[in-house]
This record gives sequence, structure tokens and C-alpha cells, in this order.
Amino acid sequence: MINVVAAVIERADRRLLIGQRRKSDSSPLKWEFPGGKAWNGEKLQDALARELWEELGVTLTKCREIAVVRHQYANTPEELEIHFFAVQIDQTEIRPLTFEQVKWVLPKELGEYDFLPANRELIAHLATGKIKPTDALE
Repeated sequence: MINVVAAVIERADRRLLIGQRRKSDSSPLKWEFPGGKAWNGEKLQDALARELWEELGVTLTKCREIAVVRHQYANTPEELEIHFFAVQIDQTEIRPLTFEQVKWVLPKELGEYDFLPANRELIAHLATGKIKPTDALE
């Protein structure tokens, strides 16, 4: 089992940050929430902070787990356990260091983007308001 962390970052205007994978990545040009694999023995929150710094150049200030999804992609031998976190960051400027592009979108607009399959259930919950990231941080 591979542990993966993903950040659901919500601005004051309720828009969520999503990133598009580069053309050269696995699952090219698919959309996802920022994050990545946790190293062996690494705490999930530490992995999340590291990934946010590496991918966006931002510092994690607060997080809380909001969902866990297990998923196995056809091209990977191991199952992924993806931990989604509501996240607060301290920077207003985001640098898409590892993405083709990033966008701030309203939850109801998430369905318009071609996301990785493991994100689908969370996207449905975010789009319907069943999960509100900012509320989870209070």
C-alpha cells in the first residue's frame, strides 16, 4: 500500500485550487489536487507540507483530513491510499512548479475538468457541498 496525500485548498471566495499534470507525467494533462506520495516512515502532515512546498512553493499552516480513498490504477502494482486534507496556506502567490497549469475553480465547476479517477467521489462531495474544506478547518 502506498500512502498519498492531497491538499484541498479553498480561498475566501470558495474557489478550490486544482492542478493539471504535465504532458510528460503519468496520466498526462489530467487534473488533480496538489500532493504526492508519502515517504516510508514520513508522517502524512509532513508529507503534505513537503509536497506543497515542492509543487507550489507554499507553506502549510493548518490541515485536517477530510477523506480517505483507496484506489488501484491499472498501470500500478500497488494499491494507493489517498488522504485528502483541507489545507490552509500562508502565501497568496502560488507557483505551479510541477504542473502544466493551476486554476482556482468553484466546487460546482469541478465536474468540468478531467480528473484522475481516484478523485471522483471527493469531487462529488465538494460539488454538492457535502464536504466544505474551510468548515473542516474550524
